[in-house]
Amino acid sequence: QVQVMESGGGSVQAGGSLSLSCGVSGYTLSSFCMGWFRQRPGKEREAVAAIDGRGTIYYAPSVKGRFTISKDNAEGTLLLRMNNLNPDDTGTYYCATEPVIRTLQALDPGEYRDWGQGTQVTVSS
Repeated sequence: QVQVMESGGGSVQAGGSLSLSCGVSGYTLSSFCMGWFRQRPGKEREAVAAIDGRGTIYYAPSVKGRFTISKDNAEGTLLLRMNNLNPDDTGTYYCATEPVIRTLQALDPGEYRDWGQGTQVTVSS
């Protein structure tokens, strides 16, 4: 059974940093596309960052330069380091993985099959 689980959310003041981690059980990650997505209050789920099966990294314009996505294939985890957070970053952050090797739009949530339950990130001003 596939399980995707996020950890590391929390509350921080504007300008602060948080790190999120995502673990996946049920298959190995090395060849699959994985991404971080978020849903901010009153808005639709949107992409934050993704790594495709070849290791190419994608960022949403709103987080580029502040967030860093990485993948530890040995540990089977996906990481997101978030620096210089601001209140607009508040939301529920989700990890997702698409366990099929294929060409896809890495920043499109609809491309992903397996999702975690989400972890809350709250940034206060």
